[in-house]
Amino acid sequence: MTLFNSLNSKKRSKQLKDLLDSEKLVTLPGCYDALSAKMIEKSGIKAGFMSGFCVSSTQLGMPDTGLISYTEMQNQVRNICNITTIPILFDGDTGWGNAGNIYRTVRGYADAGAAAIMIEDQKWPKKCGHTKGKDVVELDEAKSRIKAAADASIINGEKDILVMARTDAIATRGLSDAIKRMQAYKELGADLLFVEAIKSKEDMKTVIKEVPGYHMINLIEDGETPLLAIDELEEIGFKIAVLPLSLMSATVKTMKESLLNIKNRKYNTNVSSFEELRDVVGFNEYYELEDKYK
Repeated sequence: MTLFNSLNSKKRSKQLKDLLDSEKLVTLPGCYDALSAKMIEKSGIKAGFMSGFCVSSTQLGMPDTGLISYTEMQNQVRNICNITTIPILFDGDTGWGNAGNIYRTVRGYADAGAAAIMIEDQKWPKKCGHTKGKDVVELDEAKSRIKAAADASIINGEKDILVMARTDAIATRGLSDAIKRMQAYKELGADLLFVEAIKSKEDMKTVIKEVPGYHMINLIEDGETPLLAIDELEEIGFKIAVLPLSLMSATVKTMKESLLNIKNRKYNTNVSSFEELRDVVGFNEYYELEDKYK
């Protein structure tokens, strides 16, 4: 890891594909900015996920309800890829519009260094998959989104970025509709598959059986999907287990505890040392760069 890295999406998408091919299940923690992504790589974890929920929360201080823009999200993709070398799957929401917008979104994420982009079939304004009030567009419109994304992922005849197709159909239209959509999205060229908010182990097995492919499961503490053991999810057949909110939830909890101490005129003792903090942020790499050009 260095202060500045190549924003090469083709290389990173191959890294992710090779990782998925070599391991039965890959666990992806969710980042939301350059520092959290950097921490994931420093931990030795081989890949990550950028959550739209987390970016909206940390950049705007607002809920994941379609308020954050394409430009704000793409800027965060670029910041994260600039400071990391591991492949990261990025949330692309609904693509911010029609097929033309989706094409631009996929190319913009690829240009920023994303290994993969997730495009979903929710109606606008979209919502977090584990909250109320969401619905999906009709299948023809959803297919148009995924087809545009799949086409945009190929440049000069070669795959440049992986596309994950997501459906939220379970919430309003049931499991069978969600499976029908996943089958259609896979046929249209989706590389990775994601049925959001699966509610039982039996439904998980049904999804994997009916739609073979690289499936992701979304694991949110206190969310809609049961938190089965990672080994059990691997046995069912999932390829990716993403924990999108774990890091941000831990950060919020720690900040609340620290602020309470400050409010009560106490110092925080359970924190990183200043030396460790400087190292994580990158002062040591910067000093090496600075010395090189003295």
